Amino acid sequence: MDELFADLTGIQEPVGDFAREIQSRIKLWVGMPVGIGIGHTKTLAKAAQHASKVYKKQTGGVVDLRSEHAVKWLLQRMPCNEVWGVGRRLTEHLSAQNVTTAWQLANLDPKTVRQRYGVVLERTVRELSGEACIELQETEPDRQAICTSRMFGTRVTTKPGMQEAIAAYMHRASQKLRKQRSLTGVIRIGIRTSPFGEGPKYSNAVTITPPYPTDDVLLLTRLANEAINTIWRDGFKYSKAEILLMDLRKRGEYTEDLFTPSQSIKSDSLMRVLDQVNRRFGKNAVHSGRMPLSPDWEMRRELLSPSYTTSFYQLMKFAAI
Repeated sequence: MDELFADLTGIQEPVGDFAREIQSRIKLWVGMPVGIGIGHTKTLAKAAQHASKVYKKQTGGVVDLRSEHAVKWLLQRMPCNEVWGVGRRLTEHLSAQNVTTAWQLANLDPKTVRQRYGVVLERTVRELSGEACIELQETEPDRQAICTSRMFGTRVTTKPGMQEAIAAYMHRASQKLRKQRSLTGVIRIGIRTSPFGEGPKYSNAVTITPPYPTDDVLLLTRLANEAINTIWRDGFKYSKAEILLMDLRKRGEYTEDLFTPSQSIKSDSLMRVLDQVNRRFGKNAVHSGRMPLSPDWEMRRELLSPSYTTSFYQLMKFAAI
């Protein structure tokens, strides 16, 4: 997790003490140092969190930015490029207008900023001034499309190998689909060779429509592998495949067509059991027979960082001397 926002409304004890309690508990349970910023808006909280790292020795990693004096002191010393949502290009445009600090940015006229730079920067200016414009999201919104795409560790040169990859990618995509309780009505399958290096180049994609909106991985895999037959070309070294699930429909929130088929109760039950088993024993404990266990084309991960703090099987080991 990179960051997390929390609403502190209703906290009775001093907020600074509460933040330090959170900090110490994370350090105790996870062993990870964190910085905490407190502000009246999300942008000010981000600025405070940035200050908790820059001034860690002075603050102990917790910065409370709720007073006007504290806001002014920090924003006057904070460059524009450190403000949440202000990228390199915006920084260059603002610098040309002699706006180089977050304090100068906060004092710009919001209406003028909107006309010149757009509504996103206008919200940033208002947030720096203490006006909340960006709401907290208590839950992540459902995706409007689901994509699974990976570069192959080794080039795929055979159709069966590509069909195995498509089956593996569809397995992952359908898990994401069922997790948000959606059905897909359109599928796009794409394959391509590397745009770099020697050898002939080729890329193609096909869009298919299932007989009914579905989350059944077996049906989706069969349709995807049949679609490969229409775009596959021999003699190429393929470096990447992509699956895109579109026209997503939330279960129970769309009207089915009276004269067209729908996903059967048997498929619903099978997918529910499949997800229950995989949640308990691992995400790939049960999968379609087309999906291989240890494919040659799997992405290279020799340099993948160890998950010391999140995986029981990768705990650090120490030998007694």
